[in-house]
Amino acid sequence: MAGMQFEYDEEGGTFYYFLLSFWALVLFPATYYLWPRSKKEDDEEKKKRACMCLPCLVKQKRLKETEPWVKAKQKILKIILLLGWVVFALLAYKVSKVQLDYVEYDPFKELELDRAATTAEIKRAYRKLSLIYHPDKEKTGDPKKFMRIAKAYAALTDEESRNNWKEYGNPDGPGVTRFGIALPKWIVERENSLWVLGVYGLVFMIILPVVVGIWWYRSIKYSGDQVLLDTSRLYWYFINKTPNMILRRAVMILAASFEFDKFHNSEVVERPSDNEQIPALMKMLPHMQEKNKERPLCYPYSVKARALLMAQFQRIDLPPNDQDLDRQYILKKCPYLINEMINICANQVSMAMAGRIHKAPRLDTIENIMKLSQMTIQAVEEKSSPFLQLPHMTNDMLRQLSRGKKPVRCLKDVAMLKEEDRRPLFRSLGDDEYLDIISVIAKMPDVDMTINTEVLDDEDNSVTAGSIVTVTVILKRRPLEDLLKGERTKKSVDETAKDGDEEMEDENGEKEVVEGAESNAPSVWDKRRGKGKKKPNPESRKAQYKERKAKARAAEMEAMNKLQKEKEEQNGPIKQKSPKPKKVVSEAEVEEGEEVEHNSESDEEGNKKSAGDDDDEDWSKFQQQSKKENSLETKIKESHPVHCPYFPTDKHEWWWLYMADRKRHLLITAPVQICSLKTEEEIQLKFCAPNTPGVYQYSVHLRSDSYFVDFDKFVNFKIDVKKAKPVEDHPQWDISDDEDEHDHDDDVDTEDDSDYDSEDDSD
Repeated sequence: MAGMQFEYDEEGGTFYYFLLSFWALVLFPATYYLWPRSKKEDDEEKKKRACMCLPCLVKQKRLKETEPWVKAKQKILKIILLLGWVVFALLAYKVSKVQLDYVEYDPFKELELDRAATTAEIKRAYRKLSLIYHPDKEKTGDPKKFMRIAKAYAALTDEESRNNWKEYGNPDGPGVTRFGIALPKWIVERENSLWVLGVYGLVFMIILPVVVGIWWYRSIKYSGDQVLLDTSRLYWYFINKTPNMILRRAVMILAASFEFDKFHNSEVVERPSDNEQIPALMKMLPHMQEKNKERPLCYPYSVKARALLMAQFQRIDLPPNDQDLDRQYILKKCPYLINEMINICANQVSMAMAGRIHKAPRLDTIENIMKLSQMTIQAVEEKSSPFLQLPHMTNDMLRQLSRGKKPVRCLKDVAMLKEEDRRPLFRSLGDDEYLDIISVIAKMPDVDMTINTEVLDDEDNSVTAGSIVTVTVILKRRPLEDLLKGERTKKSVDETAKDGDEEMEDENGEKEVVEGAESNAPSVWDKRRGKGKKKPNPESRKAQYKERKAKARAAEMEAMNKLQKEKEEQNGPIKQKSPKPKKVVSEAEVEEGEEVEHNSESDEEGNKKSAGDDDDEDWSKFQQQSKKENSLETKIKESHPVHCPYFPTDKHEWWWLYMADRKRHLLITAPVQICSLKTEEEIQLKFCAPNTPGVYQYSVHLRSDSYFVDFDKFVNFKIDVKKAKPVEDHPQWDISDDEDEHDHDDDVDTEDDSDYDSEDDSD
């Protein structure tokens, strides 16, 4: 039998095939994911005017200073990828030139003869070629060629060799199966064995363990959100210690995070100038509480971070080359650290409900932490005005906003004002500065929140004690620009409507609005004028009346038939008396009545058929619910940019959605962080209904992590919790007497057939 033989590729052809395939597996996905792409913004975002206030210009300049390094990295990455494609092209060219090892053996070709050659011609050709390629010939001798000629001559003259060639393709008979190993021969050569073993040992025994160990050592120090585990333990301790936490206390705990400590984070820089500049800064800041002796709140790194955070709230300018750099580093870490604090509060609330800890954090504590995120990004204090989020705002302008003819309390009120009422509020600003304010307001969000409560149960959808209540929240975001545009379009709508009212009047004196005015009024909040409606056709009214009458008659006939069938089943067949017709019914009504009866019969058949598909529908509903629950985790964290000139990096709108009991100051559901609210989002919150029946009031809250106060929303709702129905007889517990006796007999049989009985019987 033919065996198998492994051999190394001496010519290197197979190795190039392997190398080309491996290189393609690496190059194609690397090019797709790593090739630098230009940031594509929407056309609407490009058209919007950028804010040109001084803090925004400083931030843009600072961000542009880092762009050269980004562009240099992109150029280097492009060059590396292009070189990879050049190598791929060279390998492909090399593979195309590699000759295949297997070639079909043809003795006639070796002797340079046709397949119809006779024996005499074969001998002449053999002699002729032997004289040329014999090894004894000095000039033309070729041992390998001569061996092939002799083999071909034997295959054509010897009967056994000729049969082997015809059957197996080889004069020598069936050969061994050869497999080429796609490695170059120099790897297994004896001279290079020490070098190859050394490289293997260096890669797999030294470099690989060191890399894995470093990665593991660094990864175990961080949580899933890249927060130090020591910081998470610190938050857990202080939140558990002070369940009712004021905002200043939250600032102190945030500043004590170990991300700002040099011993835990090597990126932190300790500057010699801190010994002089930080005490001077602390004198400018009230309520620093530097005399607090709690550890690590009293450590130098914590006091420094606290001072820099409070300087951010008061918008104090710091030296750009040292303290301002430290403040920027701290602010970049704050969003993730604050989110970790909120998650820990939610975990402690759930543990307190389960009885594992004594006190749960109050709702005020969680909301103070969320407010801390807004203060950090917008650089405002706890009781600052929300109008400080606008550019060019001063204290004098804040007084003008509160003392105007139409005082405004929030940014949405500014957007809803008419232009002639809005412009005097900012009369101290120039036209360019006023355009900055309008452009910033136009990008701010206006979120509409609608909720729906239900109990997902096949048998009973009412809210009972201990049931799982699902609160479906639908968020619809629109920019305040719609309100600004709506004010402008409202004027054009009113003008066109007035013109149309003067020109167009029907015979009855009723006015009609021009149809073109509808397309010019896109604002949602605008109360449009009532359009002149066409009078309904009396013939259509008659047709509708006939349809309703026929349907009612068909329903009465069905009810009568059902009652008669029930009486027949109970009391036997009853003779039907034909009622005298009191009224003549039209043919159309009779036909419609027959169609209604036919449809009712078809509906009954359809219900019977759909009874077997309930399981499939339940499974599809379950899949849809699971998709909704995991949709927020899989979505890209990208929504709308935030105007935050005092924050070091670009920020997108993120939101927290949670449910609370304001009466008991208790968090009901864990806050869900929404990072992808562009136009509309649907989120489900689930909680367990109280065990005591009654009417309970809850509220769903939506809080921004970036905008201060004005854009927070909440919706109150009540649920009527009813007493849970006792489960008396469940089908799973119904066991007939025959089955019970059968189980008893089986138990007796198993006792009789025990090991001890078998031993007794054997004795």
